[in-house]
Amino acid sequence: MVQSIHVQAFRDVLDSGGVVEDPERIVAYTTDQRQLFSGSTFAVLKPTTTQQVADIVRLAAHHGIGIVPQGGNTSYCGGATPDASGRQIIVSLERMDRIREVDPVSMSISVDAGAILKNVQDAAAAAGLLLPLSLGAEGSCRIGGNIGTNAGGLSVVRYGMTRDLLLGIEAVLSDGTVVSDMRKLRKNNTGYDVKQFFVGSEGTLGVVTGAVLRLAPLPTRRATAWLKLARGAPLAELLALIRRESADLLTAFEFMAARSIALATDAMTDPPSLRAGPEGAVLVEFASSSRHLDLDELMEAVLAEAIESGWIEDAFLAQSGSQRTAMWRLRETIPEGEKRRNGSVKHDISVPLSSIHRFLELAGSQVRSYDAELELSVYGHVGDGNLHYNVLVPAGADRLEFTKRVEGSLSLQLYDTAAALGGTFSAEHGVGRFKKHLLERYGDLGRIAAMRRIKTAFDPADIMNSGAIVGPLGEQSS
Repeated sequence: MVQSIHVQAFRDVLDSGGVVEDPERIVAYTTDQRQLFSGSTFAVLKPTTTQQVADIVRLAAHHGIGIVPQGGNTSYCGGATPDASGRQIIVSLERMDRIREVDPVSMSISVDAGAILKNVQDAAAAAGLLLPLSLGAEGSCRIGGNIGTNAGGLSVVRYGMTRDLLLGIEAVLSDGTVVSDMRKLRKNNTGYDVKQFFVGSEGTLGVVTGAVLRLAPLPTRRATAWLKLARGAPLAELLALIRRESADLLTAFEFMAARSIALATDAMTDPPSLRAGPEGAVLVEFASSSRHLDLDELMEAVLAEAIESGWIEDAFLAQSGSQRTAMWRLRETIPEGEKRRNGSVKHDISVPLSSIHRFLELAGSQVRSYDAELELSVYGHVGDGNLHYNVLVPAGADRLEFTKRVEGSLSLQLYDTAAALGGTFSAEHGVGRFKKHLLERYGDLGRIAAMRRIKTAFDPADIMNSGAIVGPLGEQSS
């Protein structure tokens, strides 16, 4: 068991506000974002410097105490939640939130790992630049967590995932060694790209303490349109048309089923009068920093071609900033709409673009066969093949019991279908604790073996977020 002497050792490293032991305060750190699981810890540590993180890790390693790094605690997969043993300590990066440097010439920003994503976006914008990473939790998620889960979001179709935006990193390994590679270089071909090992690792290889991120020109012009999809509209072909005719100006292609739109509308106090077509709707956006491009004219020409093809039955081009904001507000309110409707069982599925239509057909049939009364909320960043295929919890049903039942049966059928089409069970939410068994079920054996070797090399004692993603060599499968 953890002794008071251990807590005092950590307290000696940190200042008076750096150790939280109050059980009532700790609860917020030990319960996952979706409130599906609560773990246990004897303390939450809040360092303010990389050196303090290194000292904490060395102490933990010496005493055999596990470490769970935590940013904004917004993981959908329990990746930042300790287990129930009480032998893991949470290291919260929330006080490491500095914007270290904005370099407009190199088009980069250097930050602490605990910096909130929205604050980093704002710091970039103040310098006339754009941090392209954008997601629903940006007001609370933190950069270290974005790196740990390889966060995607709304602009992947143009700018890529977090992995594509990462130029440099600072991290603490399981023995307290500090990896310091905070360079702004686009090109650095000097052996292993060590920073990429931490992307998607969810704190299992070390504690990320800093990052250098790639920026882009800040868009000064946007064209945003709401497309009502005609019956039988092929999403992949529509995207291909829009992408081809707009080149690199396409920044978002967001699909929403009619039920998802209705959920969002019901949750809004002043919803816009936007409706779905027979196959749902798509929110399309072009963006540019050029003063010489007429994006509205381009959007109108592209949409005219799509209408002529019979793929969309109507389209609305935002005529003002407020209309654009209303369109995005509706899209971003869908998760809240699901929550108010008693929640949903979430499936963060990715399939090749060419297989999206087939997946929707097969998955819909599987849901109807399982229970014809179930309702779905389907939406996502279809521009990158990502669908949030969510099963709504029936009114009056116990959310946790229903979730457990569906995840043990229907969810596996949906994942089987995605896998058969060349897809995956996790597009952008990660693996964490909740989906570790799915990695074992669907993962390539050679790839899992490689991951175990990497885990063993970085963390031979298995103290870094043990129980998440994959264990070291020799661990028994769950």
